[in-house]
Amino acid sequence: MRGFRIRVAVAGLLLLAVTTCTTGPSLEHRGEITAPPGDSRHLTIGSAGFTESDLLAQMYALLLNRAGYHTRILSVTNREIYEPALESGQIDVVPEYAATFADWLNARAHGVGAKPVGSPDLAATMRALRALAAPRGLTVLDPGRAVDQNAFAVAASFAAKHRLRTLSDLGASGLPVRLAAGDECVERPYCEPGLRKTYGIDITGIDPKGVGTTPAKKAVQDGQDQMVLTTTTDATLDQFGLVILEDDRHLQNADYIVPVVNRSRAGATGVTGALSKLNTVLTTKDLASMNEQVDSWRRLPEDVATAYLKSKGLIPSH
Repeated sequence: MRGFRIRVAVAGLLLLAVTTCTTGPSLEHRGEITAPPGDSRHLTIGSAGFTESDLLAQMYALLLNRAGYHTRILSVTNREIYEPALESGQIDVVPEYAATFADWLNARAHGVGAKPVGSPDLAATMRALRALAAPRGLTVLDPGRAVDQNAFAVAASFAAKHRLRTLSDLGASGLPVRLAAGDECVERPYCEPGLRKTYGIDITGIDPKGVGTTPAKKAVQDGQDQMVLTTTTDATLDQFGLVILEDDRHLQNADYIVPVVNRSRAGATGVTGALSKLNTVLTTKDLASMNEQVDSWRRLPEDVATAYLKSKGLIPSH
């Protein structure tokens, strides 16, 4: 049975937010969740409503269906909505990003001014994430090979001319760089301040065209800017003649893709075993290619996900 998506109206999202406030583990018992992990045979998989999340949700559904579960996919675009629903069991499984989710849970637990716990160190990030998730009745499964983190790209011709392969190469070159990015880049530690401090890159200005947008990439392609802030799973870079410079000093946080499950409903080994099959095969490059098939080729996420899992032998090809 193929997973399917339910589009939720705004009123429904607000109702979901209200109802989940009263159905999760009570505060006095959080941190003392000792019941055996659950194994419900009917599971709801959450998607954050963008291409990559839709693809991951579809793959999760297909793998769980293959393992004997019945699944449906619920598209909820706001983490403030779907995370409480995950705690309450209205959503059972959701694809997340290790460092981003760790920092989000940390802010919920300790306030928006809390010191970030996500870092470039995957092991440390996972320890922090699991410690924050467990008291909320959530289990974070092992990360695989795929990572969707911030990345910086330049024109391939620019890289070839100046022999640039890494961000360290760019810093050592002393070349002035105008960076196409979001407004917040001027203060975010992973962006302009980090590029200066970690790599010694001479950022002459920020062109506020957004993160990985078409205008931002076009500006670099045309030579108006020298570099663009994008992501490691951006599959459109070739269309603009751009290449990513390696983050060789690990400025960016470890945003590896991790499944997060409601422990009382989907924490058993059946779910863990089914979803772990992706860990050894799904790469950042694979995910970028699938994003491209949906965004550029206009293929349906469920069709792309099915074809990929069949190509890897994870579901039957007939």
